[in-house]
Amino acid sequence: MSAINYEIRTPGQGEGSAEDADRPGDFDALRPLPRISIHSFCESEAMQRTMDRMARDRRMAKVNLRVTIGGTSAAANMFSSTPTPNLIILETDAEPKNLLHELTPLAEVCDPSTRVIVVGRYNDISLYRELIRNGISEYLVGPVQMPDMLASISAIFVDPEAEPLGKSIAFIGAKGGVGASTIAHNCAFGISNLFSTETILADLDLPFGTANIDFDQDPAQGIAEAVFAPERLDEVFLDRLLTKCSEHLSLLAAPSLLDRAYDFDRNAFTPIIELLQRSAPMAVLDVPHGWTEWTRAVLSEVDEVVICAVPDLANLRNTKNMIDALKKLRPNDRAPHLILNQVGMPKRPEIAPNDFIEPLEMEPIAILPFDVQLFGNAANSGRMISEIDAKSPAAETFSQIAHIVTGRVAMKKVKKGGLGKMLGMLGRKKA
Repeated sequence: MSAINYEIRTPGQGEGSAEDADRPGDFDALRPLPRISIHSFCESEAMQRTMDRMARDRRMAKVNLRVTIGGTSAAANMFSSTPTPNLIILETDAEPKNLLHELTPLAEVCDPSTRVIVVGRYNDISLYRELIRNGISEYLVGPVQMPDMLASISAIFVDPEAEPLGKSIAFIGAKGGVGASTIAHNCAFGISNLFSTETILADLDLPFGTANIDFDQDPAQGIAEAVFAPERLDEVFLDRLLTKCSEHLSLLAAPSLLDRAYDFDRNAFTPIIELLQRSAPMAVLDVPHGWTEWTRAVLSEVDEVVICAVPDLANLRNTKNMIDALKKLRPNDRAPHLILNQVGMPKRPEIAPNDFIEPLEMEPIAILPFDVQLFGNAANSGRMISEIDAKSPAAETFSQIAHIVTGRVAMKKVKKGGLGKMLGMLGRKKA
């Protein structure tokens, strides 16, 4: 067991989903873990819950995690006849004076490259220093919360000198025709312009994507070449596939052709998303409405999910189902954002926004009123809303969305004016 020096940490008392759920920011800076094997030996139910919750985190997608009930002796017995994994996580209630002696049988069977994290009961700095000197990679005082455990593993296996990963944001409609693509394209344009941030917009709707039309582009290559030739994927190949839309915005366009069937495996887009995150600070994904293995995989892997809906009953049902499903797919991430679009369409019966959001128990980050003239002109001219009318309320709303989904401003509940005022007015109008 090789020695690495890390600062001792004492996590807060107690472990549970309710407490950890209030700490989504703890995960924001953590990169996905590499393809490693981890074997955890747990003596308490709290530790078992921590490991179970960590196993379902999207940053653990490549990790092979195994959990065994037992302590140091169980680990030593198991690895006396089998190779040790990349990391052993060991929970023990041994007293400081006995801990090193207890670890000796395990040390004798550990491969030199295996790292060990010990979770003990005693906050003893002398014990910590002694463990580090003897090759333990980290010592944590239990009960350990899941963010602390994930951060400790990341500190060991993720290169701190590696380039930071870009942020990925997926937009998807609760139903077809709700304008999710239009919102995604305008938000990508807004992010790139407002913050002068290099942004890549990827149109994942290969047969019917509209990003090339919305930006008045006709690229010869795009995302099809990437998804059907993953072995060629690298920064140079990606650069050849991208089309420049503005100074800071590049497009990975869909072919929008029906010359083949577009059936994809679950992880078909994973290499593309990983490459986009390494290539630009912001990646906006226009995900087609659907619920397949690959769309579920994309939505579980990205940093932020934005659901776009119009205020009718089918959208309400679908939005509720998607929010519930995404909370299970992404148990340690923020809830998806909601945008209500095409609100106030003449002669269309619709649910008042206040009534729409009540069963969802979440506030939309934006409400976009129906404006056929403005959006129609933008679509027909291949331009974004802020290019058509930068002072329009819709352009201002897209600016607000860009700030929220990139984390530059937190959404706040407004009592007067702004979103709150609009909700109230629309609610009275429809009542």
